[in-house]
Amino acid sequence: MLHFSQVCLDTFGYALPPRVITSEDIEKRLAPVYERLRLPYGRLELMSGIRERRLWEKGMKPSSAATLAGKRVLAEAEVDPTEIECLIFTSVSRDMMEPATASFVHKALGLPPSALIFDISNACLGFLDGMVMLGNMIELGQVRNGLIVSGETAEELLESTLAHLLENTNLNRKSIKPAFASLTIGSGAVGLYMRRVTKTETRPRLVHGAWRANTTHSDLCHGDQRDANTTLMATNSEELLHHGVETAYETWKTFSEKKGWSGSDIDCFFCHQVGSAHAKLLFDTLELSSKKNFETLQGLGNVGSVSAPVTMAMAMEAKFFKPGRKGALLGIGSGINCLMLGVEW
Repeated sequence: MLHFSQVCLDTFGYALPPRVITSEDIEKRLAPVYERLRLPYGRLELMSGIRERRLWEKGMKPSSAATLAGKRVLAEAEVDPTEIECLIFTSVSRDMMEPATASFVHKALGLPPSALIFDISNACLGFLDGMVMLGNMIELGQVRNGLIVSGETAEELLESTLAHLLENTNLNRKSIKPAFASLTIGSGAVGLYMRRVTKTETRPRLVHGAWRANTTHSDLCHGDQRDANTTLMATNSEELLHHGVETAYETWKTFSEKKGWSGSDIDCFFCHQVGSAHAKLLFDTLELSSKKNFETLQGLGNVGSVSAPVTMAMAMEAKFFKPGRKGALLGIGSGINCLMLGVEW
């Protein structure tokens, strides 16, 4: 279990892509497949709860998206880039295998040579893992502050999936299922400036956390680049749903053991946004009130590592999460991994 006393979540910043693509738009492009397999139109939104998702213009790199969010964080926090002591890049998407994508963001933001920089990769949990790593360094006094960024670019995955479904005439209702999750993915970017607390702190504080790994089911969601222009992902959505929530239940048992962090003590929840069925099963299983769950799923889709933190950022803007309240970030990633973080304002 994690315990923090010196970590402040000072400022969030995010960037949403300009292009909007609806579930209806995707189904129109898949019309030949729908007609051949006699699939009912409207099923994508009905099954996922996602009305639309956002995409960047062609050519946007993960580092460029993350830089947009990073610039907004620094501007809103009124922090000089040269004062940043650590930068962690946490996306599923990355510019290339080597060097670390953090190096490109570091240069673009004008951060100092003295800043510690690196990537963290853990599927959709990357950003929350980054919060833990940076929080630990702040708690230990190794750094006074740092910046976490994530820039997800779903364009290639979505286009590759659509092309694959349209070209493969051997697909049937069963064999098409592993591609479904890829149609729920969206793009976006988020950043967070974290620092050591002050004596008269007024911003949210990271205070608590718990995690669980269930790698017996690491075969349920695999994504890879097939060639220079093709990225595909195969997901057993039903099994991932049930085993993911199963893992979350075990994590929640540990998380909620801490005094003051039961379901009734927490005012707001910010989850990794996967689908409406996932959210319902999660809250039913953990016996939590869905009224406390702030959702961005309908308009953003599944934005990978960006989902949970951008949801929290939007909840703060909407005054859903505000001073005097406790919030919990609930993350589940393929692997399967689960991480829950408690934030007190």
